[in-house]
Amino acid sequence: MGTAATAQDYNTGIGIRGGLWNGLTVKHFISNNTAIEGILTTRWQGFILTGLYQIHAPQAFDVPRLNWYYGAGAHLGFFEGNDKNPWFDRGSTNTVLGLDGIVGIEYNIEPIPFNISLDWKPFLNLLGNVDFHASDFAISVRYIF
Repeated sequence: MGTAATAQDYNTGIGIRGGLWNGLTVKHFISNNTAIEGILTTRWQGFILTGLYQIHAPQAFDVPRLNWYYGAGAHLGFFEGNDKNPWFDRGSTNTVLGLDGIVGIEYNIEPIPFNISLDWKPFLNLLGNVDFHASDFAISVRYIF
């Protein structure tokens, strides 16, 4: 009797996300190969809350505990127009709403309960500042349990 391959080595992970948009990440598996992730990031004295649905595949490049994933979701953000924010008028308060995609790879470190991931998360603002951002690359480090 064979065993089914699973993409996960953990149930939930909580950690930090670093890139052009820095913040916090929480990922929770809802099945053997699907997860939901919540990301709270900041930039330009504002913040964005993102929710993603992800599909995980086991053993990228035939390396144990190295998994790849892809998915989609949506975001809601709030920004103040200021000198650091090139997208909004100074003194204005702005809300953005849009769609996100994600593709990434993560490695679950066996001797310690941490994983590290590298992903690309392009997003499209549909309301507020309507535009496309393709520069959201990030590294996340999570405590997994």
